[in-house]
Amino acid sequence: MNFSYPFIRRPIGTTLLAIGLFLVGAVAYRFLPVASLPNIEFPTIRIGANRPGADPVTMAASVAAPLERRLAEIAGVTEITSVSSLGSTSIAVQFDLNRSIEGAARDVQAAINAICQPICRTCPIFGRAIPRRRQS
Repeated sequence: MNFSYPFIRRPIGTTLLAIGLFLVGAVAYRFLPVASLPNIEFPTIRIGANRPGADPVTMAASVAAPLERRLAEIAGVTEITSVSSLGSTSIAVQFDLNRSIEGAARDVQAAINAICQPICRTCPIFGRAIPRRRQS
């Protein structure tokens, strides 16, 4: 006697069992705690630099590009975005979720200090966007 023999001999019982399993699965699926769009905030650090009177092309070439190259060397960086305007540039550095924001801030400050002297008279300022922790 093989495994499928009782299911072949009793097709009505087999059908009822299949319908019951389907209904249990459909009801259990509704109660799964999965969000289609989870609330995730990546650790981000924003850096701003000013050079009064400089046009956006100059800011991008002489301030933003060297800073971006230096910041790209930091471990855990996933994305760097910069916006240059008249006399100022703003750079946003996004890190991995598992990267500590405090450690990333120290690395960013070290990168800024290493490149600060050659590119501008005043050092760029940076601020942290610390992700909110969800309480469980």
